[in-house]
Amino acid sequence: MPFDNREMMARLIKCEAGGEGEDGMRAVATVIMNRATVPYGEFARISDGGNVRNIMEQYGQFNCMTDTLGGRYNAQNIWNMSPEQIHYDIADWALGGGRMMGVDHSLFFFNPYSDTCPPYFPPGGVGVVHNRVNQHCFYIPTENYAKT
Repeated sequence: MPFDNREMMARLIKCEAGGEGEDGMRAVATVIMNRATVPYGEFARISDGGNVRNIMEQYGQFNCMTDTLGGRYNAQNIWNMSPEQIHYDIADWALGGGRMMGVDHSLFFFNPYSDTCPPYFPPGGVGVVHNRVNQHCFYIPTENYAKT
């Protein structure tokens, strides 16, 4: 049986940011919801009027949404996650309209495994660094994003 939106988001939050504390998990949930509600660009087309499931399932956006990466099995995927109450609470908060200040306009996040955030992400200059929460860098859209 497929996961409902709440279950999928709780699993995705745990998988993508489970080790980042409550702020890190709220920040990632905020990006997911920002993508579902942005009124222009690629994510507006993908969400088709705010469908958060379309955003979570968009190919190539979340490593945790695939069971293979680079042709190899990816054990860190949503199907292997067992969410705890905190993950459901954050999913409920985000699905209910909660947004974390400081990443409230971010559409992209990235863990650079470095002390510094690259100035632009993803490649192509569609996001510019906005903030960092724990190990993740958060990026707001540039004018180039509007052309996607």
